[in-house]
Amino acid sequence: MNPIVTVQDAVTAFADFMEPTNAELDAIEQEMPVILADVELLDAHIVTLDRIPSELDNRRIRRARRRALAARVALLNRTASASLPGGAA
Repeated sequence: MNPIVTVQDAVTAFADFMEPTNAELDAIEQEMPVILADVELLDAHIVTLDRIPSELDNRRIRRARRRALAARVALLNRTASASLPGGAA
């Protein structure tokens, strides 16, 4: 029995509209510190999945959580200051 293969996936997989735009790439670049901080937080949680967290694990999770929160606050402050016209009065 021969499998039926469609050509549509091969044709649209490399279409120009599938690539991210420059604006999307810029948005990803701005959010990269948040993404990396979230990955670090997930790593800290993953380490403790199969065991009871030690005090060192708890510190690592707290530190990663603080970094993730700080990265989110920094991103929000950057986007808020960029969207306000005229600056502070």
